[in-house]
Amino acid sequence: MSELGYIGLFVASFLSATILPFSSEAILATMIAAGFGYVECVVVATMGNWLGSMSTYALGYIGNWQRIEKWLKIDHNKSERYVSLSRKYGSWLGLLVWLPGIGDVIALALGLIRTPLIFTAISILIGKMVRYIIIAWLTYQSIDILVK
Repeated sequence: MSELGYIGLFVASFLSATILPFSSEAILATMIAAGFGYVECVVVATMGNWLGSMSTYALGYIGNWQRIEKWLKIDHNKSERYVSLSRKYGSWLGLLVWLPGIGDVIALALGLIRTPLIFTAISILIGKMVRYIIIAWLTYQSIDILVK
């Protein structure tokens, strides 16, 4: 039965990294509180969230920015700002794709300007992994404090 929990965490993490508003952090914390494996939860959440962000990157890579702005209702000035930042910092900006509210636009912009796939994928993966490690550790510490 625990496999279903990990599958649910993967799906939630994937969806939360796309243009859909969703919170994988709450599911991760709940699963750790319920006794699911710390490392397994971090790996599953990281991989799901990373793949979701890479799909957003791919949408930018193959898409037309004007259509994306119209379809996703992204303000043109905001999108220009993120494209400019992406050109300035390149793949390094992938470390910030985990940020709520702006991470999806950053991933789209990185795809749009066609940053190098491998380095972008690695920087996004590192940012996502560090975030989930911190969330899982804080959850674990909170549970430890409450139990004592």
